[in-house]
Amino acid sequence: MNQIIFCHLLNDFSGSPKVLAETVSALKKQSSGAKIFVGSGSEGFLSDCGVPVSRYWYVRSKYRLVTLFTYFFSQICLFFALLLDRSIEKNALIYVNTLLPFGAALYGKLTGRRVLYHIHEVSISPAPLRLYLTSVVKCTSSLNIYVSRAHMEMLPIAGVAARCIHNTLEQAFQHAAMASPYTPRHDGIFKVLMVASLRDYKGIPELLALVDALAERDDIRFDLVVNGELADIDAYFSDKKCPPHLTVHPRTMDTPAFYAAASLVLNLSRVDTCQETFGLTILEAIAFGVPVIVPPVGGPAELIADAVQGFLIDSRDTRRLCAGVLALADDASLCGAMSQAARLRAQDFAHDKFATALGTAIAEVQ
Repeated sequence: MNQIIFCHLLNDFSGSPKVLAETVSALKKQSSGAKIFVGSGSEGFLSDCGVPVSRYWYVRSKYRLVTLFTYFFSQICLFFALLLDRSIEKNALIYVNTLLPFGAALYGKLTGRRVLYHIHEVSISPAPLRLYLTSVVKCTSSLNIYVSRAHMEMLPIAGVAARCIHNTLEQAFQHAAMASPYTPRHDGIFKVLMVASLRDYKGIPELLALVDALAERDDIRFDLVVNGELADIDAYFSDKKCPPHLTVHPRTMDTPAFYAAASLVLNLSRVDTCQETFGLTILEAIAFGVPVIVPPVGGPAELIADAVQGFLIDSRDTRRLCAGVLALADDASLCGAMSQAARLRAQDFAHDKFATALGTAIAEVQ
């Protein structure tokens, strides 16, 4: 396999850099001289992948227009960082992770190198930016990898070959999940877990409404693990009331501990404003054998069969959400059946299957 140059914008602890880290892990032994180019100013899953990491300038701002400007400037920096790197071989594959690092795609096209896009997102605003980014993909990419079949349908790009490769989990996480027994209740408490960014479109208001609706059930407790610090939590809840049965936790590297203690995992992303392309936290949950409640559209509906590994429910329907939570909280046998089905489904996303699919896709463009 030829040299692969991986390019990404924001290195943090969210889904897309996590999947790229697993991609690097799966391919680095087969690719001589693999390297990562990533934006500066943050740490995350890509900080220690076992391959050289080059940083290019990128700074985010609390002001959206400023961030848009710094983003475009960062891609100029990425383009020239690649252009000036003499260690990049002439037959190297430029592996662009997400639509955002378009500077890498332009570099690949202008220097005669093959470009592969691993697309994770679908909701990009403003609309002119989305049009521009997809136009760059159309002009530069030899192959687009999507994370679900639903994702391929949500963001088709005409004229570019496309493959669906479902995400996977790191092997250490999978081993921890397999070794963790599922228990519907812990010390008599039914624990409901949600792992999400502190964004309304991720369903935080819907979670608060659900907690309030079940306030009389002292045996049901909720945990929210966010991709942010304590200051971010304080800022988000500055004008909101945090219910007593909800505990909000800052960013953690030990999410397995939360899944191991969970009775049920929620994904409440709003179907009208944020269709999930895959739902990595859903895969993490079912690997631990934890039943889930997820949106009935997009990638989550591809992972989960309704009433098998959990329930498919629109998060705007608080009544149905309550019914789903109570159905599991009050029926240990149902929890057990869904737990077994969840573990079985998680086996379809094994790391070796992911690595094989990636190798096949890359062979097509090299």
